[in-house]
Amino acid sequence: MRRTSRRKATAIAAAAVLGFTAGCGGGGGAAAASAAPTPHASKTITVSSTAFADGASIPRRYTCDGENVSPPLDFDGVPGDAAELVVLVEDPDAPHGTFVHWVVWGIDPHETALGTGELPSGAEQGRNSFGKRGYGGPCPPKGKSHRYVFSVLAADAKPTLPQGASADDVKRALTGHTAAYGTLTGRYGR
Repeated sequence: MRRTSRRKATAIAAAAVLGFTAGCGGGGGAAAASAAPTPHASKTITVSSTAFADGASIPRRYTCDGENVSPPLDFDGVPGDAAELVVLVEDPDAPHGTFVHWVVWGIDPHETALGTGELPSGAEQGRNSFGKRGYGGPCPPKGKSHRYVFSVLAADAKPTLPQGASADDVKRALTGHTAAYGTLTGRYGR
């Protein structure tokens, strides 16, 4: 009986260590974010990319295994009265909850696209779950592929956000102020 208890305790300890170190990037990084729900709207923005189709694999170039640059994004259907656009990139399959890869706000609502690695003039980047400001590409632990959700939200008012705001800060600020919303989902595994 003691041998079984020791094995069980060893297995639990090993699982805890693996779980602690197996963040989306494999190194743990900052705590997983996105406890706040993503604001929704009645109007839809169509989000697409020339790099990958919805539900398809994200090319290596846009991941931590490649150049780690943001992929090109196109959006259509932004309401004419939008005050600004927000882009969030999140991995809902991360071992410890949703892992945030990119937080951007202050994008001119007349923009219809973001080029590869592009940050439009006047836009601000928040803090991702890697603990950095800017884009951090898909970097899942080895094993099953993860989904990466690229969300574009049109705000009807410019949110007041501190430098380095988190995805949760942005979501809270957009609650009740999201005029339109759309997503593009890609997959990546190692």
